[in-house]
This record gives sequence, C-alpha cells and structure tokens, in this order.
Amino acid sequence: MVAMTGGTSMAFDVQGHRGARGLAPENTLEGFSRALSLGVTTLEMDTGMTADGVVVVMHDPALNPDITRGPDGGWIAPPGPAVRSLDLAGLQRFDVGRIRPGTRYAALYPDQVPHDGARVPTLEAVLRLAAAASPTVRFNIETKVFPDRPHLTVAPEVLAAGVADALARAGLTDRAVIQSFDWRSLAWLKANRPEVARSYLTSQSGGHDTVSSREGRPSPWLAGLDATAHGNSAPRLVAAAGGSIWSPNHRDLTEESLAEARRLGLTVLPWTVNDAPTMARLIGWGVDGIITDRPDILRGVLASRGLPLPEPAAVPAK
Repeated sequence: MVAMTGGTSMAFDVQGHRGARGLAPENTLEGFSRALSLGVTTLEMDTGMTADGVVVVMHDPALNPDITRGPDGGWIAPPGPAVRSLDLAGLQRFDVGRIRPGTRYAALYPDQVPHDGARVPTLEAVLRLAAAASPTVRFNIETKVFPDRPHLTVAPEVLAAGVADALARAGLTDRAVIQSFDWRSLAWLKANRPEVARSYLTSQSGGHDTVSSREGRPSPWLAGLDATAHGNSAPRLVAAAGGSIWSPNHRDLTEESLAEARRLGLTVLPWTVNDAPTMARLIGWGVDGIITDRPDILRGVLASRGLPLPEPAAVPAK
C-alpha cells in the first residue's frame, strides 16, 4: 500500500495526532519528541497566531483550562484567554504539560505521561526539533480558524500565509501538508501558495457537521461550495475544490465513500483512530494512513499484518 501525500511516495502513513496525545501532552515539544521516538511518518498538529503575529502550535483558540496552569502553578479558570489576545511571551508563561485531574480529558487519556514545564511552542520550534531528529518525517499542519466564529482567531488567509511562510523559511515545504476544516484557508493556499500540499478535513458526525447545507444555504466551512450540487458527497466536494487529499472523521468513512474517493484519485487519511479493531478494519479497507493519538497501537496493528513501520528517530536533547 502506497500513499501519495504532497507528491511523495511513502508506505502506510502513521500520523501522530497532536504529537502523541494519548501518551504525552498535546501539541508540545515533549509530545512531538515522544511521537518521533516511537516512529511516525508524519507529525500532525494545530496552529493559531498570537497577538504579535507568531504562529504557535495549539489546538484551541483559547487556553484550555483542562490542561493549563498559570505562572502561580494553579489551574486557570474558564474561559481561558484567547491566543490572539496574548503575545508570545505572555502565552508561554502558561504550563500545558499536565491534564487537570477529574476532567473528561483525564478520563479519555489515562496513559498520558505529564511533562511539567511544557509550553505552547512556536511552529518554527517544532519544525526545527523534528528536522533535527529525522530527515524524512513529514508535517500535517492544521489551520484552526472558524467561519461561524470569526472573532476567535486571525483571518484564515493570515494564518495560512503564516504557516506557509514558516515552512518556506525552514526549507520544509516539500515535506508538509496544510489541512483545514475551513476550506477558505485551502482556497487561499491554492491561489497564492500552490506549491504547498493541501488536505481537506471534513466532519459529518459527533455534533460537528462541516459539509451539509444549513437552512438551505451552503455550509460556511466549504469556501462557497454547495454540498447539494455535489450529491452531498464529501469526496466529490474535495475533488471540486481541487484537492487530492481527503481527511474525514473515521466514523463518517464507509467502504462506499472510500471507493468513490479512489475513483476520484484522492488520498484518504481518516482521523482520529485510537483502537486496534478500528485501525485494522480501516487498513483492511485500504486507507492510505491513519491519524491517531496512539501511534504505538497503530504500529502494533501494522506489525501484526506484516506491514513496514517508520523508523524511530533519535530526538536531540534540549
């Protein structure tokens, strides 16, 4: 099985979600180091932008009280401050290296090992760490912007440009993909940074539907495309947008939609798959890779099927 991601042939794509969220603090240098040391093909991560224009690696538009402590060591109260309201120095005063006990997050990730002192890293710091550890590891970088809540973040084109520029400065454009649920980011990249590979995220379940029309109007997530004009098919929408990589919620993926994506020439990378039986089923269907919080479990499933594994990387000491 060979995936084509960003123009590069590779074996099955083992993507460490937010680094290795099931094992180490999400979107931190410590988490990415853990994923690299296990052996992944790709580091998946999220991005936002600070008040002083720095691209940082962070999932939520505001600091998450479930994983954030202030300079005094106490857990912050909800709601946390918005990333766009803090400069980089202010943001990095907070510790994001441990899950708050008793939260749903803690119940979901009981095997996560804390790293007190972990900070929200810049994208450049993550790229530097990974490039020093591995000459082949790739990057799947999400722009976290929200068409239904534009006040939460910078504009989609601003963040997309910031990520693309960081990749160019690091000389890593050819090893990276920029993904987004908000296809306005991807439309801007297609028009202005065509050298950057793009992945089209979709969700149609779990209370978050980015595809279906709303009250007779196209979904705001699709950058002007109308699902009804494309048979309400996510693969057909990706193809209509000029995409070659589709990244659906794994719960939405069926053998039929995978077959349709194949007919359209799409690479298919479902998210976020954390249990071995589902991994095995999707691998059996023929997906090109899997985005997972538990790359250790995915490696075990691949090994049990005799499939090649990405080599572990030696992460330089800080």
